[in-house]
Order: sequence, then C-alpha cells, then structure tokens
Amino acid sequence: MNQDYKELIPLWLSEDIGDGDHTTLACIPADAKGKSRLIIKENGVVAGIEVAKEIFHTFDPELSMTKFINDGDEVKIGDIAFEVEGKVQSLLQTERLMLNVMQRMSGIATKTRQYVKALEGTKTKVLDTRKTTPGLRVLEKEAVRIGGGVNHRLGLYDMILLKDNHIDFSGGIKEAILRTKEYLKNKGKNLKIEIEVRNLQELSEVLTIGGVDWIMLDNFDIENTQKAVEMVAGRYIIESSGGITLETLRSYAECGVDFISVGALTHSVKSLDMSFKAVNF
Repeated sequence: MNQDYKELIPLWLSEDIGDGDHTTLACIPADAKGKSRLIIKENGVVAGIEVAKEIFHTFDPELSMTKFINDGDEVKIGDIAFEVEGKVQSLLQTERLMLNVMQRMSGIATKTRQYVKALEGTKTKVLDTRKTTPGLRVLEKEAVRIGGGVNHRLGLYDMILLKDNHIDFSGGIKEAILRTKEYLKNKGKNLKIEIEVRNLQELSEVLTIGGVDWIMLDNFDIENTQKAVEMVAGRYIIESSGGITLETLRSYAECGVDFISVGALTHSVKSLDMSFKAVNF
C-alpha cells in the first residue's frame, strides 16, 4: 500500500483532539494503564488493521497491539480482531479515529468480497473507480484490494482514460486518440490508453483507428456487451461500466469482459459495525 497516508495521521488526530481531549484528561490519570479490544459486531471482511496499528504508534509509540485476525480475514459477530495495551489516555484518544478508519475500510472490503464471490468461475475481475472520499483514496483502494478486487488507476496521472467529455471536447474519437498519442510521444511518457465508448458504432470507430490498450463499454446492456466482446475478439482489454449491480454482475461477466468497474464499492458502502472496549478496569 502507498505509505503517503501516514503523513495524514497527525492531521486526522488534530481534527478530533484539537487542543485536548478534555473529557479524558479530566477523569483519567496520566499514568493509568489499561487494555482495550476491538470486537466485531457484524459479519464481514476486516480491513485496516495495519492502518490502525500505525495510528496507535503515531500517537503513542508505547501502545502495544496483539493481533488475532489479519486484514482480509472473514469475521463474524463476537470475533476479537486485536487488543491494545498502554496508557488509558492514549487508548481513549485514538479510539474514534481508529474505528472510523477500520469500519470504513472493512465495509468496503466486505462489499468487494461479495462482488468477487459473485464472479467466481469466470475470468472477470471487479475493478474500483476514482469515486472515493477526498484524502482517503489510498485507504479505500487498499480496502478494495484486501477484499479481493483490483485497483484501477490511482488518479489522473498514472493512466490515460478518454471519457465521453474528453472525446466530445476534442471533436471526436479519432481526434482524441491522435492527440493523446502525440502528447505521450512529446512528453516521453508510456501510459496505457483506455477509451470509453457509448455504443457499438463508437466501438467500431475505435477498432478502426486502434492505438489504445483498453476499451470501456459505458452503460451497455447485456446483448450489446456480448456483441462488443465478439467485435473486439480479444484484441483489447474490455471493461464494462455503468449501473451494474450485484444482481446483474454475473450476466455481464459471462459475456467475456475482462473487468467490471463498480463505483458503489467506495462511494456508497455501509461501514462494518465494531467497537473498542476496555478489558481491565
């Protein structure tokens, strides 16, 4: 996982603690020691344990974590993911931030695992999108990976994706592709080129022009997806995208597409329920 998130932890802590957790400081002695455990309250896939460990260590290097479950493990109600020992003040001040991260990441991993299981027996893989929470993309995409999904581009910098607006503003598919090829040549960049098509006519135009690596079928129905796969005939990577649900996922996969991108993995997922409770007090 990209380690840049570590630089954000002090900001996350500052957002929550401000000039002090006055509730904790008021009633908990500075030298009090204790232990808390993370208890799973909903069946799913756990994710974010390594990030939680980094949060604890950043705030108080003397906090000690004992893991019982690893990222990517399927968990059930009542499971204990880990225990943390150390200063009670530190346990209380890191509790909410750690839970927010782990619940969000575990919710994404759980949803992703559902999609991955629905694709078992096909060659198709589930792909994430850029529909992520600003500032948390690296964590959310890591949660998709933990859940068994595949990360698409991380941002606008690591792949070319010619979407409908790029094509329309460029004056058409041919213009968009040719300008992109020239740009990459002039910049000395070697980036894969993906292009979105909205219908079979646009797909036919792309196949005539060539010069791309990857084709996204945007909002195609099952019938036209099958036709598109036959037209491409294995020459390019094919991605289906747009309004595909858990119920329709397998039908698209059985058409023979390589990837199905699902924005819902990150933009509308439900967090997994869990709690951080005192053990000895």
